[in-house]
Amino acid sequence: MNFSGSYRSGDVSFLLKPLALQDFVDIPEKERLIQSGQRHYSEMLSPESLPSARYLEVFRQACAINLERMARDCLTLAALIAARRSGPITLVSLARAGTPVGVVLKHLLTGVLGREAAHYSVSIIRDRGIDQVALEHILAAGHAPESLVFIDGWTGKGVISRELETAVASFNAHHGTAIDGGLYVLSDLAGTAACAASCDDYLIPSSILNATVSGLVSRSILNDAIGPGDFHGCVYYQQFEAHDQSQRFADDLIARARGQGQPQGTAAPMDRARAAAVSRQYMQAALAQHGIADVNLVKPGIGEATRVLLRRSPRLLIVREPQAPEVAHLLLLAQEKNIPVATDPGLPYHAVSLIRSALDG
Repeated sequence: MNFSGSYRSGDVSFLLKPLALQDFVDIPEKERLIQSGQRHYSEMLSPESLPSARYLEVFRQACAINLERMARDCLTLAALIAARRSGPITLVSLARAGTPVGVVLKHLLTGVLGREAAHYSVSIIRDRGIDQVALEHILAAGHAPESLVFIDGWTGKGVISRELETAVASFNAHHGTAIDGGLYVLSDLAGTAACAASCDDYLIPSSILNATVSGLVSRSILNDAIGPGDFHGCVYYQQFEAHDQSQRFADDLIARARGQGQPQGTAAPMDRARAAAVSRQYMQAALAQHGIADVNLVKPGIGEATRVLLRRSPRLLIVREPQAPEVAHLLLLAQEKNIPVATDPGLPYHAVSLIRSALDG
């Protein structure tokens, strides 16, 4: 089954299997099971809650500050995609941070650049790869393998972009296809994306919210409820419909992007090698400084740091400048959840979150 979540039906087809709200695991128990190796993170979901009124106000402030920048980057990315693909374009956004970006890109490709474009949203899971059933479905629907473009919001350490390249190479080997496994993002902090509008760690407003800015769809799930021929699963948060921002957020971005004139098919030259070197050096230093053995417990950049505070067990939030508007939502979340905050003026990112190790007790 494919469905469009809370978006209009033409905006996206989620190639995900909706599952009943069941077997939620609270965050401390989920953390214990993940870190002890008993369960993979994709097998479990913790319940999402609606953002507080104060937090929603911070989201609105983030939109006021950065929505114009996000719209410009969406326009740039649409032009970069158009320049790199001939013929119809098949956007494949990675659920779920890629979904709002994919919705906007589809409108800009068709409405501004005059290109034929379809948009699907599929699951990719660290250590488990991309949903091969979903890719097979896209090809069976008649989309040419060379038309596929994988979309996400940003890179953090580059784990998902590397996972994507490996998984798509494996898919190509098994199916005799030549799908491009490169990732297209708004912001490439890790220097691992194939194409990006920028390498800046700026506040992408959709990174602040969970389901209510992503079509009311949960993070993807891969557990015993998923059969061999099924898409990866998700939960649809119907009970949040009155609070949903997804369509309005996308429409606002599209309108702003359309108002910015003709996009350029080239972005400012990005130093991917430098971004990758900064990422590597920071990660090595952070592991040593904080006595961390597992690289997965360090989440650099605003987007990744936010995810930790929303759905993991944070140990510490580190910010470069506590007064910067980019980190206001993080400081509020840390306050609401009683998470310690450290300031590091030398941080190469606006923020980094450390996940509490299950060994910390």
